[in-house]
Amino acid sequence: MNWPRPVTFRYRIYGLNLSSDFPIPGLREEETESASFPDLGVELRAKPSWVSDALGMPSVVLQSLPASPETQDPAFVLKSFGEGQFFQLAYSDGTHFVVNREATCIWGAAGESQTIEDLSTYLLGPVMGFILRRRGTTALHASSLCVDGKAIVLTGEAGAGKSTTAAALALRGLPVLCEDVAAIEEKDGSYSIERGYPRVCLWPDSVGLLMGRPDSLPRLSPNWEKCYLPLDDAAATLDVHKRPLGAVYLIAPREGAANAPRVEDVGSQDVLLELVQNTYMNWLLDRRQRAAEFEFLSRLVSHIPVRRVVPHSDPSRIGALCELLVADARSVLASKARMVVAAGQ
Repeated sequence: MNWPRPVTFRYRIYGLNLSSDFPIPGLREEETESASFPDLGVELRAKPSWVSDALGMPSVVLQSLPASPETQDPAFVLKSFGEGQFFQLAYSDGTHFVVNREATCIWGAAGESQTIEDLSTYLLGPVMGFILRRRGTTALHASSLCVDGKAIVLTGEAGAGKSTTAAALALRGLPVLCEDVAAIEEKDGSYSIERGYPRVCLWPDSVGLLMGRPDSLPRLSPNWEKCYLPLDDAAATLDVHKRPLGAVYLIAPREGAANAPRVEDVGSQDVLLELVQNTYMNWLLDRRQRAAEFEFLSRLVSHIPVRRVVPHSDPSRIGALCELLVADARSVLASKARMVVAAGQ
């Protein structure tokens, strides 16, 4: 497909080079390695002709999700046009996106009462999750940080505290690779995590816990109370490099037990089940794709240590949780390094 018009803004996120006809809030413009041939062309201005043509094709609803009061997510509908030639991701607030089959072109428009910041919030999270799915990349609902040059991944159910824990670790000096979407690359039996965008998104109660006041950080959008911790090298940092995956931590429900927070070993069967449940947009997969993803995750857990972390129900103990995670990660990474050396001998 030909690019509809020259593009001026260039970004890199989740291992993809993006070109956009409009500045995207939340991303830092940069020169990419493939400036002339981006992986994904983003259009956010007037509706291009290819989108009008796509939306005129016969359509079918692939998925419809209700609104979520807990996360303030609006209702969502995914449609296929022209027997899978194009897809529309539409939200009940009026914001919608159209993506081509190969996930190389995307157009987005904000709803009538929405802003470019609202549109960007969708784009950098669930919409990029869809793009990665279309391009065959497995991603976890997870945050990732760098410990001694290796990526550790924090995953778990919605509300488990992934972003809050990632922000707390970032404020203690650990560079952040990504939050919400952790794209995993597999190459020659090794796994790595691609960097995301330079923000960690937080609810006001988490901001209050970490910063002292719930209004200490800027909002993602004037229409939404969720805030973000900038990874701008002031208080916290974005790691701009792809990092080898060192360990995965499954965040369990909080406990008030005296031995919490704690880190536990996890049985291989439980690990696979939890990882399958926490892959991004797994409801999009057909039977063949589910089988392929299960094989991918099976290979991953045979190479990468997976641990369960149980936080304390008292939020003020997040400092102890951070210390525990860093100490355990360093121990796990050191042990794995010794095993590699021993195997080489």
